[in-house]
Amino acid sequence: MSQQPVPSAKPARGPQARRQPPGARRPLRERLAHPRFTPPKFSQPTKKALTWTGAILAILAIIITILILIWDWNWFRGPLERAASAKMHREVTIAGDLNVNLWSWQPSATVDGISIANPAWAGTAKMGTIDRLRVRVRLVPLLWGKADLRVLAVERPNFSLLADAKGRKNWDFSDGRVKAPMNLPPIQQFVIQDGTLKYLDAQREVRFEGTINAREQLGDATRGFELLGRGTINGAPFKAEVVGGPLLNIERSKPYPFDVELQAGRTYITARGAVPKPFDMGQFYMNATARGPDMAQLFPLTGVALPNTPPYSLRGRLSRDGLLWKVDNLSGRVGDSDLSGDASIDTAPERPFLKANLSSQSLDWDDLGPLFGAAPKAGAGETLSPEQAAMAKTMVAQQRLLPDAPLDVSRIRAMDADVSYSARSIRDTPVKLNAASVRVRLDNGMLRAQPLKLELPRGEVSGYVNLDARKAVPVTDLDLRMTNSRIETLIPFQFQGTPALTGALVGRARLTGAGDSVHKAFASADGQVTVVAPGGEIRKAFAELAGVNVIKGLGLLDKKDTTPINCAVASFETKGGVMRANNIVFDTGPVLITGKGTVNLGTERMNFEMRGHDKKLRVGRVLLPVTIKGPLMAPKLGVEPGSAIAQGGAAVALGSFLSPLAAILPFIDPGLAKDANCGALLAAAQADGAPINSAPKALTAKR
Repeated sequence: MSQQPVPSAKPARGPQARRQPPGARRPLRERLAHPRFTPPKFSQPTKKALTWTGAILAILAIIITILILIWDWNWFRGPLERAASAKMHREVTIAGDLNVNLWSWQPSATVDGISIANPAWAGTAKMGTIDRLRVRVRLVPLLWGKADLRVLAVERPNFSLLADAKGRKNWDFSDGRVKAPMNLPPIQQFVIQDGTLKYLDAQREVRFEGTINAREQLGDATRGFELLGRGTINGAPFKAEVVGGPLLNIERSKPYPFDVELQAGRTYITARGAVPKPFDMGQFYMNATARGPDMAQLFPLTGVALPNTPPYSLRGRLSRDGLLWKVDNLSGRVGDSDLSGDASIDTAPERPFLKANLSSQSLDWDDLGPLFGAAPKAGAGETLSPEQAAMAKTMVAQQRLLPDAPLDVSRIRAMDADVSYSARSIRDTPVKLNAASVRVRLDNGMLRAQPLKLELPRGEVSGYVNLDARKAVPVTDLDLRMTNSRIETLIPFQFQGTPALTGALVGRARLTGAGDSVHKAFASADGQVTVVAPGGEIRKAFAELAGVNVIKGLGLLDKKDTTPINCAVASFETKGGVMRANNIVFDTGPVLITGKGTVNLGTERMNFEMRGHDKKLRVGRVLLPVTIKGPLMAPKLGVEPGSAIAQGGAAVALGSFLSPLAAILPFIDPGLAKDANCGALLAAAQADGAPINSAPKALTAKR
């Protein structure tokens, strides 16, 4: 028997051999078939090991049993309090029990005796307490990071909300950064039982005390969420009702409808809208209507510093997108004027920013009175509130022209704005106006109305008005120019069917005053007011009567002949609210009239003396000074018989009055000197050093 060769550990070489890369292991089949392969041997567990294993399992079973018997969720009150306190940036305590039921497809939790402290600046009183908070959620959406609340029940919540004069809010749980509005998950059953709410806002002067209840009537498919609140705002009754659609089977992708009704005193707001993604309160829209005695009374409800107005009735589409509120398709009436346009309010900045573009087809001029603290005109067909009617009677009884109602500067400081307004036609104006437009910008307490334009039948009044409310006492500054106007449009006095006065008219008013009302601002005003008539015509009878030539004047009353107005200038230096004119010149064909006088804006009284100078000697002519005295609203015309001047035969020349006027005409455009009868006057004023050439071209009077 021949000896068999021993198999080599090396793989066979040859053309059919499989080449293995270095370090490669053989297939499992080859290794198992190798004669040197020995299967591993598993030893049997010893009795000692089995004993230890059994003991460990028994101990674990005992521990689990003991935990089940003694488990108390109140162990987690401390960690939960600390987590909530850190999240809300104030102390949160749980005085009652904490119970959790995890063994359900809809886990639930109940927390009793929740107390939330105020921030340090709001005092030691509690901001709010909740007797019991009960929550139930669906488990499956929760595993995917989505909350689906089946039940949210709050029993006997009691909260006191406070906003101080600095704008701090005790319900602001942020770290100072602006955050998005609250976005709640869908809630199938939302219950608020026996809730009480107190609210105090020092800036808005709002006090509210009310009760809140919200119950879902599951047995009635037509009813849904209902929130009712009652109380008072500044002593006036307040009522709020919010009713939503049925919450059963609510879907995140379908809008959730709701109705709102608010009443604060005589202000009523109703709305019907929807939340596109329930309950994301950062987005919703509604068609709303609002009516009330004064739009300024909306400030406690909206936080927007709207101006005082006559009674209003408005409608529009109100929507919210995060921190941006919009009112589209606004329309309705304010007083006896129509109003339409769009507006938006951005609440993200430190001060809310209002942007609006508004217009009126027809503006009733006296509806602007409440903007400045006055009342609309009282009488048949006029729209005004009882308070405004009483104010109108008081101003008439006191013969007051300038309103003295204080301006609430805190509202101006509370927001910024950029508002454009235009009126296509204007009626019931003291001076005929065709249209008006203004852009009002408010930035950190500085209100600027510029450009401001009032269109006259001929010419316009333009310029700006500033109100600086950043100071302790508001300061008003205005600069208004009247250009290309006509006397007959501003003084539409007619005699026998024809205007008594005609001609071009230009002017300028530059005033600065301090005070928290229109009256106080004008009563302290400094500046200058100048009016120039660079040519025109006057009925000769009125020119003669102005010179107090009674015989001649009466003899011309039935005649229609006219005499030219060569030039008329009146300039008032204003200091401390007293407008003083030392040189008034009115040069006509037969008579040169000069005068002086004062207008006291504080007492609202005037005192003028006008004297006529005949340009040629007339036999029997007696010149008496004409006086205009009394309150601005009811001045009286008279004469001073003890100051008669006998004519000596020499006419008074216009040139003798040129030098005193040199300092009051710096704004008159030099173009007037070319085509107006005031040319000689302006040339002489310029020769005396008046900076006439520095005036803008806009003041040129076109003839």
